[in-house]
Amino acid sequence: MGEAERGESAPRLRIVFWCSNGHETQPSFASDAQVPDTWDCPRCGFPAGQDRDNPPAPPRTEPYKTHLAYVRERRSDADGEAILAEALAKLRGEI
Repeated sequence: MGEAERGESAPRLRIVFWCSNGHETQPSFASDAQVPDTWDCPRCGFPAGQDRDNPPAPPRTEPYKTHLAYVRERRSDADGEAILAEALAKLRGEI
């Protein structure tokens, strides 16, 4: 089924976006559609903007933390020693 059977296609705009890695992408939008400020780069996944000289910064990813790292953020070494002493006393039947 060709374009002749479907009718005329909607007028389109090609907008150029650049990511912080210098990748260029040109998605097309309907001429009456609202163009977004950012677009995900299909090559690296970073956000891309319309300003070539000032693209959006890549998202900052936090490194993976273990359960122990989270516990150490909440508890001091003294707290840990007290909890350990209490648990050992309970196991030994002192409490």
